[in-house]
Amino acid sequence: MGGTLSRITAEQRRQAAAVLDDLTTVLALGRVQLPTLEVDWDTGRQSCEYLLHLTARPLDLLRIVDLLRKGLRYERLTYDD
Repeated sequence: MGGTLSRITAEQRRQAAAVLDDLTTVLALGRVQLPTLEVDWDTGRQSCEYLLHLTARPLDLLRIVDLLRKGLRYERLTYDD
């Protein structure tokens, strides 16, 4: 049982790190740099639930919302045809 749990949590840690890297990269491409964007490794070790914590200024969040809206409009145009 311990080996299975270790494999599962190792995959969760890899996934959390990959998502963090992807999100950081995408935000940088959108010219958004957040003061804090990190995986909560301590909580993850205790609960096997890895959370990403972010701290953002309202203007940064407005930029993220704008980017998401543009992405959704593009997606609708691309997939509704």
